[in-house]
Amino acid sequence: MPILKTIKSRRSIREFKDKPVEQSKIIKILEAGRWAPSGLNNQPWKFVVVRDKEVRSKLAECTESDDVVLGAPVNIAVFLDKGREYNRIKDIQAIGACIQNMLLEVHDLKLGACWLGEILNQRTKVEKLLGVSKKLELMAVIAVGYPKAKKRRGSRRSLRSQIIKNYSIKN
Repeated sequence: MPILKTIKSRRSIREFKDKPVEQSKIIKILEAGRWAPSGLNNQPWKFVVVRDKEVRSKLAECTESDDVVLGAPVNIAVFLDKGREYNRIKDIQAIGACIQNMLLEVHDLKLGACWLGEILNQRTKVEKLLGVSKKLELMAVIAVGYPKAKKRRGSRRSLRSQIIKNYSIKN
């Protein structure tokens, strides 16, 4: 699929079938994230894959999107490895690119995903629950699974309304 078509057709999925996601697909999703650009190629991301129903249940208690976390057979927590930081803003941007790569791979695999950000309000609780090092900082949780059949349309403001200035080359 042409990349722009992939980007335009991807949607956040919040309802999933009760069907496990194959390990091979999870590996492909993590590979996509791993190949994101990062400053100085420092690759500041770390992942925790959560399939266990009991852990997912405790994770769901950390967010208002508890139904999404519980409904997804897989949740992937994405962390910033502060031990690999060279510039906080640049590294957080790299994590965003990593997550976007993962979401596009999810879509390409005919799976669905939702990037959960509100869970960051309980970041410390999630980090403790998942037993990660203090040098890891939660950036997001991605809920992944087979989507329930529900097509949603996307919309965006016009491109013209989002361009502040256009310094075109003059001949």
